Amino acid sequence: MQNLSPAESTPALVHPAPPLMRAAPRPTGPIKVFLYSHDTFGLGHLRRNLAIAHRLLACNGKFSVLLLTGSPVIGQWDLPPGLQVQPLPPVVKTGAESYEARAKGQIFGMVKGYREALILKLVLREQPDVFLVDHAPAGMNGELLSTLALIRQEHPHTRVMLGLRDILDSPENVSAIWREQNIHALLAHAYDNILVYGSRTLFDVVENYGITKENAQKVIYCGHVVAQPEPRSSHETAPCWNTARAAGRPVVLVTAGGGGDGFFLMRAYLEALPKMSPGTHYSVIVPGPLMSAHESAALHAAAATCDDVELVDFTTNLVPSLRAAGLVIAMAGYNTSAEIIAWKKPAILVPRAAPRAEQLIRARMLAALGLVDVVEPDTDVAAQLAGMVPACLARPPVPETLWAALDLDGAERVAALLASSCETQPARHAGASLV
Repeated sequence: MQNLSPAESTPALVHPAPPLMRAAPRPTGPIKVFLYSHDTFGLGHLRRNLAIAHRLLACNGKFSVLLLTGSPVIGQWDLPPGLQVQPLPPVVKTGAESYEARAKGQIFGMVKGYREALILKLVLREQPDVFLVDHAPAGMNGELLSTLALIRQEHPHTRVMLGLRDILDSPENVSAIWREQNIHALLAHAYDNILVYGSRTLFDVVENYGITKENAQKVIYCGHVVAQPEPRSSHETAPCWNTARAAGRPVVLVTAGGGGDGFFLMRAYLEALPKMSPGTHYSVIVPGPLMSAHESAALHAAAATCDDVELVDFTTNLVPSLRAAGLVIAMAGYNTSAEIIAWKKPAILVPRAAPRAEQLIRARMLAALGLVDVVEPDTDVAAQLAGMVPACLARPPVPETLWAALDLDGAERVAALLASSCETQPARHAGASLV
C-alpha cells in the first residue's frame, strides 16, 4: 500500500444526515475484508488475525484480505500468500489505557493522527465489504471513531464486526472501562456483530461484561482461533531447536510470546534447572522478538552456564516446535494457550497478574479443567518450576476426553460467518449518530 503524508485528526462526531438510498447489491467477485489489529503490545493480536487471514485466503478466492497492523515485527513475519498488509506506525502500551510512540522522538498525537488518517483514507477508497476490528471497539486510543462514523454514514453496505478474545480482563475492570468509554453505545450504533473467539460454556462474555440486551443479540461465539501448521513439505515444519543436541530426550519448550514481559519466566526457569536431575531433558528457550536487548543478553549469559540449554531468539512459526515438545512452559496468553490445547501438550502456565488479570483467569480456568498446571503469581517461580517440571514430564498423558473442552474451530467459523453475512445482509440506512 502507498504511504500517506502525515496528518493530524481527531475522532469526529457525526451530525445526522438525510438517509441514503438503499445500497446497491455488492458487485460480484471476492468479498473484500479489512482486518484491523492495533498491536500495541506483544504478538497476540497479530497471530490471531493472521490465523483468520490464512483461513479466509484458503477459501478458493472467495475473499481478498487487507491487514492493518501496528505490529513492529510484521516485516519479519511469514505471511499467508495473497495477504495485503498496511503497516501502521507502531505505538506501545505504557499502562492499562495509555500509549506512546514506539520510535523515540516522535509525538504520540502525530503518530495517532497519521494512523487514523491512513485507516480512514483506505476505507474511503476501498469500501470493504467487511471491516473486522480486533479487540478494541474504538481502536487504539479512539483512532477508529472517525472511520466507524464514516462507514455508518456513507457506506452502509460495509459489515462492521468486532472480534473479541473471550477473556479481556477481570469482569470488574472491563465493565468499568466500557462504562467510562461509552463502549456499550458504540457497540449498539457502530457494530453489526460481536464475534467471540471462545466458548460460552467456558466464559460468558454477555454476563461477565454486562453486555446490554440489545448488544447481546449481536454476540456470536465462534470457538477459539488457532493457527494452523504449515504443510508438511514446508521448511517451517521442523522444530526450532538442534535436534541432534536434544538426542532423543524430551524437550521442555519455554516461551513467552513476543517476550516483552517474559524475562521473569525465563530467568526463573534457568535458576530452577540446577535443582533438577541433569541430563533428563533438553531445554529450549524462545525469548521472542520484543524482549529488550539487555534482557536478551542477560538470558544468553545465564544460559551459557547451563548444560543442555538452547536459546532461539525468535521464530515466526512456533507451532512445529510446540508440537514436538514434551512439555511447554509459557505465560497464559490466548494464542499459546489455545495451541497447547490444540496439540494436547503437557503445560505449565505462569500467568502475569498485571496490568490485566486476563492470563490469570485463563490459566486458572484451564487448570480447573485438568488440562494444565499453574504457577500462581507472588510465589517463588523458580522453586515451583524445579518441582513441577520433573513431575509433569513423568506424568501420564491427560485423558483424551478432557481435551474436548475447548472448541478450536474459530477461524473456520469466522470465514463462514463473513461469507454468509455478505450474501444475506439487509441494506442499512445511514444517518444515525455514532454517539
